[in-house]
Amino acid sequence: MGHIVKVKKPRPVNLDLQTIRFPITAIASITHRVSGVITFISVAILLWLLSLSLSSPSGFEAASDIVNSFFAKFVLWGILTALAYHIVGGIRHLLMDMGHFEEMEGGSQSAKIGFIITAVLSVLAGILVW
Repeated sequence: MGHIVKVKKPRPVNLDLQTIRFPITAIASITHRVSGVITFISVAILLWLLSLSLSSPSGFEAASDIVNSFFAKFVLWGILTALAYHIVGGIRHLLMDMGHFEEMEGGSQSAKIGFIITAVLSVLAGILVW
């Protein structure tokens, strides 16, 4: 018996990130992770605001002033949008775990639908915040 020799084939390497095109399913997966991180971090911000508002009447006034600023409303809108996307993406993943949208075409369509639902929820969150 002879020895089996493994030959390492040179692998293509693309270091130019501007030429890489991710499929929509990969974009949906990456943004789901990002929205999870944003949601996790926003819990600290929202708990701080809640703590401030419950600390005293002057704390409530301070929290109210913060929330009424344009920047804070923009941040709250972003937090609600990230949360909405994370929930929509989570439901999509649960459906995939149950055997739906597993093929590439179904996965692409469900990712597009998830983005559309999130856009609608984001507009509704904007109306709620402003």
